[in-house]
Amino acid sequence: MQFGIFSVSDVTTDPTTGRTPDDTERVRSMMAIAQHADEAGLDVFATGEHHNPPFVASSPTTMLGYLAGTTKNIVLSTATTLITTNDPVKIAEDYAMLQIIADGRMDLMMGRGNTGPVYPWFGKDIRQGINLALENYALLRRLWEEDVVDWQGKFRTPLQGFTATPRPLDGVPPFVWHGSIRSPEIAEQAAYYGDGFFHNNIFWPTSHTQRMVQYYRQRFEHYGHGSADQAIVGLGGQFFARKNSQDAWNEFRPYFDNAPVYGHGPSMEEFTTETPLTVGSPQQIIDRYAAMREHVGDYQRQLFLIDHAGLPLKTVLEQIDILAEEIVPALRAEMEPKRPAHVPADPPSHAERAAAARADGAAHQAHVAGDDRWTGKSAEDGVVAPSAASGR
Repeated sequence: MQFGIFSVSDVTTDPTTGRTPDDTERVRSMMAIAQHADEAGLDVFATGEHHNPPFVASSPTTMLGYLAGTTKNIVLSTATTLITTNDPVKIAEDYAMLQIIADGRMDLMMGRGNTGPVYPWFGKDIRQGINLALENYALLRRLWEEDVVDWQGKFRTPLQGFTATPRPLDGVPPFVWHGSIRSPEIAEQAAYYGDGFFHNNIFWPTSHTQRMVQYYRQRFEHYGHGSADQAIVGLGGQFFARKNSQDAWNEFRPYFDNAPVYGHGPSMEEFTTETPLTVGSPQQIIDRYAAMREHVGDYQRQLFLIDHAGLPLKTVLEQIDILAEEIVPALRAEMEPKRPAHVPADPPSHAERAAAARADGAAHQAHVAGDDRWTGKSAEDGVVAPSAASGR
C-alpha cells in the first residue's frame, strides 16, 4: 500500500507568530517538503492545482518536473488536475512530457476543484462542470491512446488529423485517478474506464466515504475490470501528531481555529469526531487509519494533508518524519497481512502497465498469425492486418 502526502498549497498566516510567508517562500517550502518526503521513504507526493489566492500551485507540471530531477523514488502526482477548465490537448501533452521526464514515476488525479470562479476565468460555465469532466476526459484518453485523432464535441474546437506530442512513455498513458468528494458521476467515470478513484474525504464523515467507494467498486465490477474488491481506491486524510496527545492538541489548536479552510466553524473536538482529522499520539493516528479498511475495504493509496493552516516548515518536516518512521510502518504491519492475495497492494506502476501492454500486443500478433494460418497465408505472403496497417 502506498502512503504519502498532498499539499493544497495554501498561503496562510501562522497564528502563533503573525507571520505570513510570501508566494516564493511557500513554493520553495513545498519543494523542500516533497524532497524530505522522498528522503524519509514515503511513497507519494501530490500537489493540488489552483489559480487564485491564497494558493500558489498554479502549474503542477512545472513543480513536479523539477522534483522529478531532484528526488529518487517518490511517485509524483497531482491532487487535482482541473479537467473541467484545462484544455485536454494541453493536459495530454504536459503530462506525457512529465511522464517522460520522471521516467514513469508519476500519475495524476482528475478533478473539478473547489473554486467556482475558476470556470469563467477560463471561459467555462460551472453549470456544465460534470459534462465538461466527462467530455474532456474522453478526448484526453483518445489523445494519449491514438496517434492521429479526429474529434468533435461540445466544449472546444474540433480536431482533424491531430497528434499530441510527445507520445506517452513506452506508448502507455499515465495512470489516472478520478477525485471526487460528492459526485457519483465521477465515480461512475472512474469505474467505466477502469481507472483509480480517490475520495478526498478530509471534510466528510466516514459513512459518506463508505457509500461513494462502495458505489465505485460496484460499477468497476459491472464494467468488467475485475471484482469489486480489486478496484483501485485512494483516500485523503489529515493528522497532527506529537509523542504526547495533549501536546499535539495544544500545539495544533491555534492553527485549526484560525485556518480559512475550517476555522471559525465546528470545534476541533467536533471536527476530529466527524471527519478523518486526527490529532494526538502516533498510536492514535495508527488506530484511526487502520480502521479505514473496515469501512472501505482494502485500498491502495492513503495521502495525508499536513502542510496547511500556516504550519511552519520545520513543524511540517517533523510531521513527515513521524509519519514515515512511526505511523506508516505500523499501518502496513496492521493492514497488509489482512489483504487477500487477489487484491492489488498498490496502484499499477508504469512498468506493470507497460508490461501488460506488451503482453496484449504479443497476444494480438499471435491472434493475427492464427488468422493467417487459418486462411492458409503467412506474414511472408505480405498479409498485414488492417488494424496494424492503419496504425490503430
